[in-house]
Amino acid sequence: MVNKELPEHSTGGVYSSKGKPFERDTRYITTRIKAEVLPGEDAVPVEAGRFRLVAARACPWANRTLIVRRLLGLEDAISLGLPGPTHDADSWTFDLDPGGVDPVLGIPRIKDAYLKRDPDYPRGITVPVLVDTVSGAVVTNDYAQMTLDFSTEWTEHHREGAPDLYPEHLRQEMDEVMQRIFTEVNNGVYRCGFAGSQEAYDSAYQRLWTALDWLEERLAERRYLMGESITEADVRLFTTLVRFDAVYHGHFKCNRNKLAEMPVLWAYARDLFQTPGFGDTVDFQQIKQHYYVVHTDLNPLSIVPQGPDLSGWLTPHGREALGGRPFGDGTAPEPVRADERVPHELR
Repeated sequence: MVNKELPEHSTGGVYSSKGKPFERDTRYITTRIKAEVLPGEDAVPVEAGRFRLVAARACPWANRTLIVRRLLGLEDAISLGLPGPTHDADSWTFDLDPGGVDPVLGIPRIKDAYLKRDPDYPRGITVPVLVDTVSGAVVTNDYAQMTLDFSTEWTEHHREGAPDLYPEHLRQEMDEVMQRIFTEVNNGVYRCGFAGSQEAYDSAYQRLWTALDWLEERLAERRYLMGESITEADVRLFTTLVRFDAVYHGHFKCNRNKLAEMPVLWAYARDLFQTPGFGDTVDFQQIKQHYYVVHTDLNPLSIVPQGPDLSGWLTPHGREALGGRPFGDGTAPEPVRADERVPHELR
């Protein structure tokens, strides 16, 4: 059975269940790619150049992997495939590539890599996904573990000056913060957008804004979620915040106010957006095309709005007054390589 209450990165978009709250299917392919694989473990060894990350820029969950890969300098170790912003009921497709075929995997749709692993694969065809370029089969689509493994298992291939995005001494608190961000914010906007009843929507709306008010307070006197440097927690929050005014405020009815009307979160989000590795992975045009075209249950005519004005993302944020070192003991990543530049980047 294909669960149809999946996030927007799944085949066919997201579908609400009338009369019920939105529930996310969190059953993923949990095979890991690890530096050291223990006997009997569901894992394969790290090997530079062998695995291809397929990550649509439109998807917030995939956007996480794009940011972490770039911050850690894994571009040479893990190649990148970029599906287009929209998909049909069958699969994400490589319609941005010549001939509509991924140049490395040689397939027109990511579903082919899922079926290479399991001809009877029963669940949503999701991105991000890591594909074994030798076998052509999906290794994992467990996006939450994927970025943590980029930080902890791929260290041999990190760039010089790569930041520590998952500091060991902060992990217990980080895990708690990230769990709340996932349930209340990352997934919270979807619970609003795809609520199946007024009661479900009202509850989801209250939970979302309670969490955003908590974050507004938490970030008032600290530059980043865990203190003075960027961590995985900031990456996970950013990909929802950067989509908030463009799609979630209107399309998902998360409309108590705009992000731009929350002084602390708006400044925090701009601070990250203007940090190398964050804003240079964001394509607002693809984001809007995806949500407004694919979600025909919410937007039957697939009309993509002209607004909002996005120029505010480049305005001064003032967060440097809080001090901190964005990359900790590390350094900023090099400029984006030419073949990975966002085609609709704000300038």
